[in-house]
Amino acid sequence: MIMKNELGLDVIVIGGGPAGSSTATILAQHGLKVRLFEREKGARFHIGESLMPDTYWTLRRMGVIEKIKASAFTKKYSVQFVTDTGKESQPFYFFENNPHECAQTWQVVRSEFDKMLLDNASDLGVDVCYGCRVLDAIFEGTRCVGVKVQNPDGSIEEVRAKVVVDASGQSLVIGNRLKIKETDPLLKKASIWAYFEGASRESGLDEGATLVLQTEGKKGWFWYIPLHNNIVSVGVVSSIEDMFADKLSHEEIFNRELDRCPAAKRRVAAGKRVGGFMSTKDFSYRCSQVAGDGWVLVGDAFGFLDPIYSSGVFLALKSGEMAADAIAEAILKNDLSANQLGAWGPKFVQGMERMKRLVYAFYEGFSFGGFIRQNPEMKRHVIDLLVGDVFKDSVDAVVNPMDLMREEMRAMTTQV
Repeated sequence: MIMKNELGLDVIVIGGGPAGSSTATILAQHGLKVRLFEREKGARFHIGESLMPDTYWTLRRMGVIEKIKASAFTKKYSVQFVTDTGKESQPFYFFENNPHECAQTWQVVRSEFDKMLLDNASDLGVDVCYGCRVLDAIFEGTRCVGVKVQNPDGSIEEVRAKVVVDASGQSLVIGNRLKIKETDPLLKKASIWAYFEGASRESGLDEGATLVLQTEGKKGWFWYIPLHNNIVSVGVVSSIEDMFADKLSHEEIFNRELDRCPAAKRRVAAGKRVGGFMSTKDFSYRCSQVAGDGWVLVGDAFGFLDPIYSSGVFLALKSGEMAADAIAEAILKNDLSANQLGAWGPKFVQGMERMKRLVYAFYEGFSFGGFIRQNPEMKRHVIDLLVGDVFKDSVDAVVNPMDLMREEMRAMTTQV
């Protein structure tokens, strides 16, 4: 039996990750009545632990920056790249561009981080419902008017609101229903990761640095992310074809790739693995629109970019913030059309495209160290991209010289 629930809600948010929390929190700050459905009953595991510095501004607006400062999360000041030959770049310190406190960010345990954001949303008036699974979005014609929810006791109800925000991550409740998901044919990647206690860590400012270490022949790369409690997150990313060419277990594939990356193997050697291996694949995609009549997509429910630059949480938070402002304006105007609800989309996609150009360059063998040596004046623009300052036109200055270097590299490869 399906119960109908008419609560006079302004907005329903599907999903309690960073995108859902930022959307719901900022909508509540606008004075709107918001209900958020989170399918897990408590803290949940999620990958994506490294924050970009520009998450600071959305987190500050949400009112959680002081809570994060007081947490045990590892402080992150830089990112460093290691080539397939073991050559290490100089760390890219974020404060070189901006001495403001926003230049320091964190490596977070997502179960703790996500709960912090949801608790904050609840404190600000969001009705957070745990253990509630959204089964489907309800449409009347082309307009989304609510959701069908399975409650923790198994009962099913229909809940209606003026706007439905899909922040369901890779579940893509609305995206899959409307068949608007488009995978990126140039980024068909897979990853396998695990956690190690007591693995090697740098000291001082570099203790919390994200390391990106290329594997032999530049066929893949490892992330190396120091978390608190002496844990390091270590994962490998490569093409699906290369990763699973042989019928090996996740552990065997991980160890094979470690053998192909001495710089990562050396760092992991001192540690002891805790827990098993996890895997995901074909994770780069985007939906063809950010909004429709009565509905909006944010975070991974709209799209996900390759994890090479740790942009996942940043783009989730930023899309939630931008969407929330557009939704608040739409409700104020009583205009719940796709155009109004998606007014933030073009600017957001432009920033995402800038980041994607950098992703493509990396997989083509682009060398940050070599690029900076040839174009020292471009270092500040590269750092802008690495901190997430991608929504301003000035960063486009780096595109032409970067593309020129990529063309030179392709020409050299062709000659060989």
